[in-house]
Amino acid sequence: MSEYKQPVSVLVLIHTPGLDVLLLERAGGNGLWQSVTGSREDDENLAATALREVAEETGIQASPDALVDWHLSNRFVILPRWRGRYAPGVTHNTEHVFSLCVPTPIPVQLAADEHTAALWLPWQTAATKVFSWTNRDAIRLLPQRINAALQAAPLPPRFGA
Repeated sequence: MSEYKQPVSVLVLIHTPGLDVLLLERAGGNGLWQSVTGSREDDENLAATALREVAEETGIQASPDALVDWHLSNRFVILPRWRGRYAPGVTHNTEHVFSLCVPTPIPVQLAADEHTAALWLPWQTAATKVFSWTNRDAIRLLPQRINAALQAAPLPPRFGA
């Protein structure tokens, strides 16, 4: 494994069917709230990165089938305070968006070195609380993504007339 992070990461929105969204407060972040995020390690695929980060940051052991790849990525400037984690000259990161639906707002086990608190908030409130524009935009897209997935799902069989 390289001493530097890869400039390729995931953002995982963990939410309920009612669109409550899990947010985590970054350790030492002075009130910086976010969804699950993390960099790809070695040559792992992005879904594996997403599942690993969910487990590491929340303790949630999700199945690959539960993870939804939005096929959406954002490229952004790495903030100067975090550039030292990347190889010299790396200034941008590409973040890939995923979501994971859980039945209810469940308790999580935080990685103390990464996060200090967790909150479940309605999606509208969560979108105003996160610090990154990519996280905010993804949360704002969540209702559309869920509605599109429901419309694409096959209808249950009808019983009776």
